[in-house]
Amino acid sequence: APGRRGYSSAGAAEFLHRSIVPTMHYQKSLPRLPVPKLEDTIKRYLNAQKPLLNDEQFRKTEELAHAFEKGVGRELHEQLVAQDNQNKHTSYITGPWFDMYLKAREPVVLNFNAFMSFNPDPKSEYNDQLIRATNMTVSAIRFMKTFRAGYLEPEVFHLNPEKSDTEIFKKIIRFVPSSVSWFGAYMVNAYPLDMSQYFRLFNSTRIPKLDRDELYTDEKAKHLLVLRNGNFYVFDVLDRDGNMLEPSEIQAHLKYILSDNSPAPAFPLGYLTSENRDTWALLRKNLLENGNEEALQKVDSAMFCLSLDDFAIKDFVHLSHTMLHGDAANRWYDKSFNLIITKDGTAGINFEHSWGDGVAVLRFQNEVFKDSTKTPAISPQSQPASVDSSRAVQKLDFKLNDALKAGITKAKQKFDATVESLSLNLIQFQEGGKELLKQKKVSPDAVAQLAFQMAFLRQYDQTVATYESCSTAAFKHGRTETIRPASVYTKKCSEAFVKELSKHSTEELQNLIVECSKYHGRLTKEAAMGQGFDRHLFSLRYLALSKGLALPDFYQDQAYARLNHNIISTSTLVSPAVQLGGFGPVVSDGFGVGYQVQDDWIGCNVSSYPARNGKEFLQCIYKSLEDIFNVLKGKKIGS
Repeated sequence: APGRRGYSSAGAAEFLHRSIVPTMHYQKSLPRLPVPKLEDTIKRYLNAQKPLLNDEQFRKTEELAHAFEKGVGRELHEQLVAQDNQNKHTSYITGPWFDMYLKAREPVVLNFNAFMSFNPDPKSEYNDQLIRATNMTVSAIRFMKTFRAGYLEPEVFHLNPEKSDTEIFKKIIRFVPSSVSWFGAYMVNAYPLDMSQYFRLFNSTRIPKLDRDELYTDEKAKHLLVLRNGNFYVFDVLDRDGNMLEPSEIQAHLKYILSDNSPAPAFPLGYLTSENRDTWALLRKNLLENGNEEALQKVDSAMFCLSLDDFAIKDFVHLSHTMLHGDAANRWYDKSFNLIITKDGTAGINFEHSWGDGVAVLRFQNEVFKDSTKTPAISPQSQPASVDSSRAVQKLDFKLNDALKAGITKAKQKFDATVESLSLNLIQFQEGGKELLKQKKVSPDAVAQLAFQMAFLRQYDQTVATYESCSTAAFKHGRTETIRPASVYTKKCSEAFVKELSKHSTEELQNLIVECSKYHGRLTKEAAMGQGFDRHLFSLRYLALSKGLALPDFYQDQAYARLNHNIISTSTLVSPAVQLGGFGPVVSDGFGVGYQVQDDWIGCNVSSYPARNGKEFLQCIYKSLEDIFNVLKGKKIGS
């Protein structure tokens, strides 16, 4: 059809944009993730342990740490540095971190997968399920094509955008060879970020195998996987030449799927991806041997998974449940991501975590949101193309024997029970945000983290191991580093607010907040520069075990285990595309805290299991934020 060709030859519709600087221009010259000095790591480790231990426990941990630093730790560190020097194409954390994720046997859903939900389309009539699914699918394909063609703007962190985020700078830097281009950006205070994870966004899945899963990518596949009512559908979204189908055809195929009234399968396959990984690996082997190889291949190689849910969203709690786990019958948790769109056009992404971190997913979400809302492919007036969708769309059929049916039934029981025990709660603190905190010269992130410490102390009278993730994407193959927000400063400040309010003047309380802010700022900077301690110690432990050595005493210390039992696990993001994000607790007696500090409000989304009361924790967070803001405004507060 001439129309189809016209769509492609115009070119514009196939791509989001055409960056004059090639996507991977900086990748070659990115700096390498540094292996910190062992003495720095031990010092930082002990600083993080201090608020969690009494004097006697701390003395013991300190002894073990110094013995490790002088003895076996020193040898391991030297081996790690030597190994790192022989592998200049990557980072020291890459191998161990992939292994940590892929060897984990717990289900990916709730334990590793996270979600981020999209803001609604500003034009309300575009929030129709079919329209939004079509527009977001087209934008996602555009993103993929733009990335693969090398036209996607490189991901760069601009400290001085007036100088570096300009056409003139881009025109110059594109002629600087890739081997040194990073330095050119660095000269104008711009930091290009690692983009090595991006290729795994599409046509990728995590395949369950005994002991260690595998990541699989098939960039030749041209089809999309769509789940609705537990049924699996596939159709091609690219033609033979790799051109995108007309949006009106994609709309027609999605409309066909949405109007298909096939009953839900009695044994929905999606539940298998919510199982223990070894259990799932054995069931998958059975599936393959039972004549499902072709159907599974379609699932694994699909561009991504589009999950269409048949209900509308009631409120934010319902939204979080839907995007974090939803109904496993209508998800394939192993895909690099599921794009979920509900009956009322609410959209979100649930992503598998082993292949990549939030930075890559967030960039994808930002671009898809911007493209689908600013230049939508179809409008409420658009008519679907008159094509024969019954021929183009293939419904996948799976042949199940009794063992597989039993496996799915058991997986469903386990999944339903786990979800039943999960609580999700949210608050929005409306009395101030980033603007006021910056005015008062304190770090917004430090204040949010201080509020979590204060809240936990108020609720449980304890200071516990706390985790905040920080991206190390400024380095080649960087992943994340841990910020340890619980410090002697937050402990002192929290105790002053919660237990000794009458003893302190407002000015003294302000000074305590400022001290916390300064220290947290230092920790954040260290982590972002690859100077935390968690990944280093993790890699040394990994090295010892991979060499078959006995686990050093340092790692057998109860205090080490407790520090890595992260009761408060936190992650933050702010983006014009994202309404809210969240994840499950990382331990059964923990909280998963997704939070965002906006200009004039702060939002928190907390997950918990029965061992902890998330609702009460949020009330305590609210009270803590109120107290901190009042003190910063110079008001006297009562207990």
